[in-house]
Amino acid sequence: MKAVSYRSGRDHEFQNPLIDIEKEIPTLKARDLLVKIHAISVNPVDTKVRQGKVIEDNTRVLGWDAVGEVIQVGSNVQYFKTGDQVWYAGDLTRDGSNAEFQAVDERIVSLKPQSISHAESAAFPLTAITAWEMLFDRLNIDIDSSDTILIIGGAGGVGSIAIQLVKARTQLKVIATASREETKSWVIALGADYVIDHSKDLNEQIEQLGLAAPRYVFSTNHTSSYLQQITQLIAPEGKLGLIDDPSSFDIVGLKLKAVSVHWEFMFTRSMFTTRDIEKQKILLEEVAKLIDSKRLKTTLNLHLGKINAEHLNQAHRLIETGQVKGKIVLEGF
Repeated sequence: MKAVSYRSGRDHEFQNPLIDIEKEIPTLKARDLLVKIHAISVNPVDTKVRQGKVIEDNTRVLGWDAVGEVIQVGSNVQYFKTGDQVWYAGDLTRDGSNAEFQAVDERIVSLKPQSISHAESAAFPLTAITAWEMLFDRLNIDIDSSDTILIIGGAGGVGSIAIQLVKARTQLKVIATASREETKSWVIALGADYVIDHSKDLNEQIEQLGLAAPRYVFSTNHTSSYLQQITQLIAPEGKLGLIDDPSSFDIVGLKLKAVSVHWEFMFTRSMFTTRDIEKQKILLEEVAKLIDSKRLKTTLNLHLGKINAEHLNQAHRLIETGQVKGKIVLEGF
């Protein structure tokens, strides 16, 4: 099958460039589906893994967002049949979706939304799972709460879906951060009630809006650089959630307010086959329902064409700028 891997080295200051390869179609475990890939999207995790150590004979396939058709099922599959159109974000420890075919555990898969295309659907899984798990599993947001949430990095992939999920499933007011006119317009269109500039003092801007201290803060990037401001602005007994990887992170300052800190990593359930692994299947089903009922819209912002090394290198370079709005999608081979 056709696939895209990566090799060690630098290409015009680009670490470990992606390459087209041929690879055997994967064999299935008992609970696996073999999926023919129709569309994928690209996430920051793809670039982080690519930049890591490369073994000389490595043919690892990246990609953790996929939409496709089930063409074979494992011996103990319970929920799917051949011909089903599915979506998922895969497992960090297995080969990913940058290939014609992928093996994936059925317990982290659901049927794709019926009302949108493969490309539009591909923008969702990883960011939707990350946002959902943070909001409703880690922060345990009460859907009837009338509090406020601050989402730092509102225009990114995770921020874009987190805004929509909050507005679709809760009564919370959303403050989103964005620094450019195009990203400010983007987060307002997604449903943010207020927009503030993350390049300026956050506490000052919230006070100028006349808002109460947010009970929840969801930080999607550069959390360590915002920590002092978060400590000042978050409500007593509030909750802070983060998904990035600060090199150092001193949370002692949050003690006086009894703020709890929550880390979200959407691959935990699949990596450790947790007791609640099927929650990812269930939440993707719920996201599909919200899409089909027009309560969520795709965050696809850029379609780069076919799935190949040239287009994936372009996508990785764009993501590494830190300026991407929404999601980048590729489709077909």
